[in-house]
Amino acid sequence: MSIYELRVYRCLPGRLPALAKRFETKTLKIWEKHGIRQAGFFTTLVGESNQELTYLLQWDSLAERETKWGAFQADPEWIKERAETEKDGQIVANIASSFLMPTSFSSVK
Repeated sequence: MSIYELRVYRCLPGRLPALAKRFETKTLKIWEKHGIRQAGFFTTLVGESNQELTYLLQWDSLAERETKWGAFQADPEWIKERAETEKDGQIVANIASSFLMPTSFSSVK
């Protein structure tokens, strides 16, 4: 059974398009190199803020997450791309992260 990491990025006003573009054109390619598996990306249609990007990552274990996420964070390509996409200013105001485990009756395992 997998575990899922729920990550919610709250953007600074007007910066959600820049964050979405960075994921679509840069981040996902680097994740692929490190074996990071996404299970879905979402924007908020109705809710507290329409400046949020929410996504799920699928992991086999917390140990796998620590290894792969650490390698991604230290990747020189990611560090360069992140800096390049933030040359016009910070994009993300804050990030919330939770680790979820499917129940025995979940359609997601």
